[in-house]
Amino acid sequence: MAPGTNIRPSRRALIGGAAAFFITSPVLAQTGFLSDLSQPRGARILRVAMPRFLSRPFFEKAGDADAGIDVELSRDIARALELELSFDRSAATFDDAVGLIARGEADLAICKLSRTVRRGRLILYSRPYAALNHGLITNRVRFARLAAGQLADNVVRGFRGDLGVIAHSSFAEFAATSFPDAHIREFEDWGSMIDAVRREEIDMAYRDDFEIKKLMVDDPSLTVVARSITLTDRTDTLAIGIRPDMPHLAAFADLFLDLTRGGEVMKTDAIIARYRAAQGA
Repeated sequence: MAPGTNIRPSRRALIGGAAAFFITSPVLAQTGFLSDLSQPRGARILRVAMPRFLSRPFFEKAGDADAGIDVELSRDIARALELELSFDRSAATFDDAVGLIARGEADLAICKLSRTVRRGRLILYSRPYAALNHGLITNRVRFARLAAGQLADNVVRGFRGDLGVIAHSSFAEFAATSFPDAHIREFEDWGSMIDAVRREEIDMAYRDDFEIKKLMVDDPSLTVVARSITLTDRTDTLAIGIRPDMPHLAAFADLFLDLTRGGEVMKTDAIIARYRAAQGA
């Protein structure tokens, strides 16, 4: 080759060299740019945290058939990542499921998981795939006594009474900002809180409007003793929780929701319709 001859690599060589750089670059390997999607925790398994209890139509209780909105979403994501899917059903509460991914013991939490500020300090979140309104359920007699002729909106806006929430739930966190003057009472589960409403032991119970409407589907007679109130100015957004050391997986979750669902966010009425169909109602 003559001295001073310029060597111009072909376009194919340039592209091949760039690809080789991305595959072999130790800097990118160390940052996890590729590794956190190719092999979470070094295995070809995607581990999804989901509480052990029942939450239809999102998931069944541990030990029963794997079915529901969140189970289907988990399967679709694992298939897109070409990974085997494994469910971790050890969590007793939603916060326990958050703890599993915060500690790196699971990769995702897909389990009707609400986005909250406190949880956002521990984990990453995808964009929402469902949005519900906040809701209240109250004993009719007790609420009439509490209102004393006032409009329901006025009672709720300045509420200072006894408000029930499920311990270690998103609404236990929401209550502090939604009802700063209320006396908060925590219950172990939804059933015990509704029993307290029936017995007039608390003024109102606080949860998302889907769970309240589902309650009325399951027990229509409840409308005789209780009334529901939807808070249209407060939204509970459900999203995929992602372990904090996997930013590429978090970005992938957003991309997956955009491309496979067109950015559509499920609302209460659509979820209730699916619940009714599953129950044969």
